Amino acid sequence: MAPTLIPSTGSQSLTLKAGTAWADAWRRCLAVAPEAFQDDRVLNLWNATWQADGHVLPATTPVDGTPIAAPPRLDGDAAHQAVRASLDQHRAWRHVPLDERRARVAATLDALTEHRELLALLLVWEIGKPWRLAQADVDRAIDGVRWYVDGIEPMLTGRTPLDGPVSNVASWNYPMSVLVHAMLVQALAGNAVIAKTPTDGGVACLTLACALAAREGLPVTLVSGSGRELSQALVRAPEIGCVSFVGGRDTGAAVATAVADLGKRHILEQEGLNTWGIWNYSDWDTLTAVVPKLFDYGKQRCTAYPRFVVQRALFDEFLAAYLPAVRTLKVGHPLAVEKPDDPYPALDFGPLINAAKAKDLNDQVAEAVDRGAVPLHRASLDDARFLPGQDTSAYVQPVTLLNPPPSSPLHHAEPFGPVDTIVLVDTEAELLAAMNASNGALVATLSTDDRTTYERLAPQIRAFKTGHGKPRSRGDREELFGGFGASWRGAFVGGELLVRAVTHGPVGERLPGNFPEYHLMP
Repeated sequence: MAPTLIPSTGSQSLTLKAGTAWADAWRRCLAVAPEAFQDDRVLNLWNATWQADGHVLPATTPVDGTPIAAPPRLDGDAAHQAVRASLDQHRAWRHVPLDERRARVAATLDALTEHRELLALLLVWEIGKPWRLAQADVDRAIDGVRWYVDGIEPMLTGRTPLDGPVSNVASWNYPMSVLVHAMLVQALAGNAVIAKTPTDGGVACLTLACALAAREGLPVTLVSGSGRELSQALVRAPEIGCVSFVGGRDTGAAVATAVADLGKRHILEQEGLNTWGIWNYSDWDTLTAVVPKLFDYGKQRCTAYPRFVVQRALFDEFLAAYLPAVRTLKVGHPLAVEKPDDPYPALDFGPLINAAKAKDLNDQVAEAVDRGAVPLHRASLDDARFLPGQDTSAYVQPVTLLNPPPSSPLHHAEPFGPVDTIVLVDTEAELLAAMNASNGALVATLSTDDRTTYERLAPQIRAFKTGHGKPRSRGDREELFGGFGASWRGAFVGGELLVRAVTHGPVGERLPGNFPEYHLMP
């Protein structure tokens, strides 16, 4: 697909913020962790050594389509070697006293804090996060793990590490606050940890984070490669003690089948269509205020709300509250400023993860409209903030569709982009059916003025967390997280449950979670 370019015009005077070019970030990586960054490539980390192995393919940033570092992709044989080496690390690490483990994880957090701005800048370039959200991703990882460092001792009472390392296969959208956070807690609990870098982005950020952890003696393995090529090693290998997966349902279903066949401990977070219901509601100012926040990072997150289910009698009032809010959204290049020393731009989101995803989403929208969906709002890229002449192929402005047809993926699946769909209903039964369209979700919200109505309907919404007029999130620290139906397989996480998921407890213990043989809520 030919790149979309913004022409240089006199009205566009934006420039790149000083010191934030990819070349600047790369030079800083080479200076901070020369053992992990070599010339123009990153290295794999296994057997406690940075390895110049793997096949490096070209990669570009979604921000402007220019080249950046690519994952050094291993083959299956090398991945098996890495897993066997991680088991050796695990057998030694599990006997390291808790106080020493805690000290080493705390030292890692101090190092991450020292380099938080570089980690955030890498996230901007690699996955297109605006600066505010990139910093938040780094800070949530650091602050979340500190909570475990401070309170881990009672969580481990009567528990022991697993028999093998924890294998982490995660999506690209939250490299720090989901993946690095989980890895550090798993290590704190006494396990060696393995992570596969997401194919679509985040390799440099993860490499820097793992370099800082490895310096403190944490048993960390970081490898790259295709999921299909490495699944035998990272999912099925007998050395693996637990598989932790975050991603889509198609890949997750294959992982779920594999771990079920092997009887392996697992944590599989999968997508679901998170919905926001409107029923007998009148607090429209509150809804107007929250709508822009629901578009953070272009809805490229597992707890995004892409579907509104609206009582038909309230549709006019809903639109009067919704449309002015969605028209305020600011989109563009995350590092484009008017003057080089200006603060970072305040954006709601930048690009999608790549141009292919943007094209696919635009095609889905066009097809849905062609089959009967009604476009209620479509912003233009002409209104976005870009550098003159930059590639804008990965950018999609907000779109809102009424009644996507059942044949459209937008009717039943999460778009993972800035597209809202609205479904109108007339009865409570229709409301619940529409909110449960995807056979389970991670979060949901019901906006209704009557608390009794909320308490009666909320238990019938198949989401792990349901908010009353407020969005729910994955959560941090003591807050638990999981999913209903096909949105989650295996042990739930968050708070003490994350530690329990990656340790052995009493004989016969049943972990809270969604397993083939049982479903147990905390």
